[in-house]
Amino acid sequence: MKASLSYRVFQIFNALIMTLVVFFTLYPFVYLVAQSFSSEGAIYAGKVSFYPVEFTTQTYETLLSKPDFFHYYGNTILYSVVGTVISVAATAILAYPLSKDKLRMNKFFIPFVLFTMYFGGGLIPNYILVAKTMGMRDTIWAIIIPGAISAFNVILMKTFFASLPNELEEAAKVDGLDVYGIFWRITIPLSKPIIATMVLFVIVGIWNNWFGPSLYLQSKDKWPVALYLRQIIENAISPTEVGATTDTNTQIAATVKSAAMVLTSLPIICVYPFVQKYFVQGMMIGSVKG
Repeated sequence: MKASLSYRVFQIFNALIMTLVVFFTLYPFVYLVAQSFSSEGAIYAGKVSFYPVEFTTQTYETLLSKPDFFHYYGNTILYSVVGTVISVAATAILAYPLSKDKLRMNKFFIPFVLFTMYFGGGLIPNYILVAKTMGMRDTIWAIIIPGAISAFNVILMKTFFASLPNELEEAAKVDGLDVYGIFWRITIPLSKPIIATMVLFVIVGIWNNWFGPSLYLQSKDKWPVALYLRQIIENAISPTEVGATTDTNTQIAATVKSAAMVLTSLPIICVYPFVQKYFVQGMMIGSVKG
């Protein structure tokens, strides 16, 4: 059927709106990349917009030439992998029973989960609990355990589990599977969309987290890369700390913020395409009924 004039106008208008949305979404990152490869003179003169001006890789060479940089990157990878596995596993184990209406006192436990979304103990009580009471100060667990379970993620995963057909579990019971067998062999394999969504949420949160490590990690060799790069930026870059010579100090100070943001964001951008096909489906859970 031939499209009506009003529908074609709508298509053109929709394409223009989406193009603008994409432009305003991508431009900040494009600007950061361009600035990180530009000279300090071009940056201070305001000449940088979509592409590098007076192209230089001096800042990247200085940052990447330090062995400490890759050590901090290794810390971040370790925290992200271990933290994601623990968080997703703990969230699934909590969300699965809450998704079952037959669970005794189901409606009693759910409000306690929701309560944590709106109320918290505050910074000082949390610090005392983690650092003093639990003795996790200056350990990897201080970064991973306190935020392992998010109420939002629990509700999202609970909704997904509740949407799975009950007939699957009934058939599995007939075949002799117990509750644990149903969970690991039926529910989890069918939950790839929501698990991929949780993985993306958790790994981005841990990867970009610098505030928690700054509170709990005293040993500098345990810092994640986000905290390391933030310290560089905070010190107006303290070029001597990252191995720069006096002649390169000005250039590094002008571009290090952009370079640090690019280096921190790049791994997550590389991971996203692999989970994108599951991410949209996982985020749509609960938005359509029937």
